[in-house]
Amino acid sequence: MVQQLDYHTIRAIFSRFQAAEPEPRGELEHVNAYTLLVAVALSAQATDVGVNRATRALFQVADTPQKMVDLGEDGLIEHIRTIGLYRNKAKNVMKLSRILIEEHGGEVPNSRAALQSLPGVGRKTANVVLNMWWHYPAQAVDTHIFRVGNRTGICPGRDVAAVERAIEDHVPVDFQQHAHHWLILHGRYTCKARKPMCGTCLIRDLCIFEDKTL
Repeated sequence: MVQQLDYHTIRAIFSRFQAAEPEPRGELEHVNAYTLLVAVALSAQATDVGVNRATRALFQVADTPQKMVDLGEDGLIEHIRTIGLYRNKAKNVMKLSRILIEEHGGEVPNSRAALQSLPGVGRKTANVVLNMWWHYPAQAVDTHIFRVGNRTGICPGRDVAAVERAIEDHVPVDFQQHAHHWLILHGRYTCKARKPMCGTCLIRDLCIFEDKTL
């Protein structure tokens, strides 16, 4: 098991992240809570760039649950067929849109349990929506965060649930709101899976990763 960094080192790491990027943002494009929910649901096993490319035109015609239902599953597929697993994702988006209309007055609920009850919405998707739209300090652990958390010792864990708990338990509260964004961006652009860019890493001296690159 990877060693857990101490409080002072973790605070120093996030202080550097904050100094470099005070207000980190998620990279999925959206115009309201509903389009954020849809974008995150579509992003499973897909890149944010690919999802944004598909949803720019989609959200111009379907930015509410009712408009999505009116567009229909075939119409939705025409917009998202470049995204992996698009047929199954289209079915889930149509189902969740109908549920939002029938059970939530067309509004996206702001509780994790209600969000996770929607088709195609897991804990990670729910946490992204809670964090990005309602500014709740929820931690959406993806492959980037899982890798960075374990590689650096910031928030090690055997599975995503353990890493999520480690963030909540060990990252100082004043960094909780943006913690998952800083970690995702660090994993996406610096602490890459195959070739981490340790030479330009702003936390290189604080990280416990043994196989640092030049």
